[in-house]
Amino acid sequence: MSNWRPDSWHEKTAAQQVTYPDEAKLRAVATEMGRLPPLVTSWEIEALKGHLAKAARGEAFVLQGGDCAESFDDCSSESIAAKLKILLQMSLVLVHGSRRPVVRVGRIAGQYAKPRSTDYETRDGVTLPAYRGDNVNRPGFTEAERRPEPELMLRGYERASLTLNFIRALADGGFADMEHPEYWDLSFAKTSRHAGEYERIVGAIRESLSFTRAVSGLDLADLRRIEFFTSHEGLSLHYEEAQTRRVPRREGWYDLSTHYPWIGMRTAQLDGAHVEFFRGIQNPIAIKVGAAMTEEWLLGLLEALNPHRELGRITLIHRVGADKVTEYLPKLVSWVERAKHPVLWVCDPMHGNTETTADGIKTRRFDRILFEVEAALDVHNKMGTVQGGVHFELTGENVTECMGGASGIDAGDLKRDYRTKVDPRLNCDQALEMAMLIASRARRQR
Repeated sequence: MSNWRPDSWHEKTAAQQVTYPDEAKLRAVATEMGRLPPLVTSWEIEALKGHLAKAARGEAFVLQGGDCAESFDDCSSESIAAKLKILLQMSLVLVHGSRRPVVRVGRIAGQYAKPRSTDYETRDGVTLPAYRGDNVNRPGFTEAERRPEPELMLRGYERASLTLNFIRALADGGFADMEHPEYWDLSFAKTSRHAGEYERIVGAIRESLSFTRAVSGLDLADLRRIEFFTSHEGLSLHYEEAQTRRVPRREGWYDLSTHYPWIGMRTAQLDGAHVEFFRGIQNPIAIKVGAAMTEEWLLGLLEALNPHRELGRITLIHRVGADKVTEYLPKLVSWVERAKHPVLWVCDPMHGNTETTADGIKTRRFDRILFEVEAALDVHNKMGTVQGGVHFELTGENVTECMGGASGIDAGDLKRDYRTKVDPRLNCDQALEMAMLIASRARRQR
């Protein structure tokens, strides 16, 4: 690592980056961010790495979820609490079903930049730069709003800091006490064939918590406090570099903008700037992998990013789609197994199952999302490997962006409350239902 620096990525070709019109302003913003306090700490990062190593061995399970792209406008107490609440509910259901600890990771406090398939967007004969997330430009379709502004990275840092501060206050202040009945509204499931099972799961969770308190005679404050980690795609390298630094009494460099950054397939070029940046940081790293991944490409990434084969360092998030999972996932698994690279396998059933309705609305189907999760679990079971987690795009609010589930959202319902600026998300009811179905499967297989 002697030839690595936080800015050595500048010597490589950087995909999905934008050209800022004012370089001096960009440097000034980066310098200011570099002086500001870090968003996370190195000991939190190292603790997460240990949890991920356990998940890779099948001793824990990772639940990763949140918005496809966060919005500065959604930095409110109600929105943050709703996201934390649904992840807590899902994690308790998964703990109950699998009898394993769940590592909670939010796509939150930094998911402000998104890759795009094209650099420009055309509407009514007008062509402007594509919207790339609130850290880069604005969603409004005007020249001023689509112009990349460096100051937005600073605003993103500030929004991430406010979000993390509130999450930590909630997580440490009793918000995780899920014994209260008001946390468990199952009205969405009343017409579902799983309604009785859902009620039994929630009842068993609440009874277990009450029993533990009664038998111990203690307040059990630990039951109301949780560990919660953040993640985002490390897309904007100027943003990541500005928060990368050395820390006292530890070796190496840490990206302190998040605990758990990931590389998307669009920026995973072996000789590219993102791989160059990620290879030098001590954080655990996730890599999105799909049907387009070749053996040479995948193993090259693992060698570049984890040459010492550290368990907990690399997560492979497979996203191949319901139609392709049984064909392509075994190939990915066999390549890694033959090379003896230690990885944590996580299933992202969202990105391979996106479709567009006849009305031009981007959506996803609940049953296809569930099918990919279950098919991936079957593949790993058959091959003797461990699927150690799931990765969902979801929200704690009752939006109408994905079809299906017990609440019966169909194509005609999508326009009722469709809010996402990029990709469709499971709403709070669909997300909890998904967790319950995964937990039921885990319970049957115990």
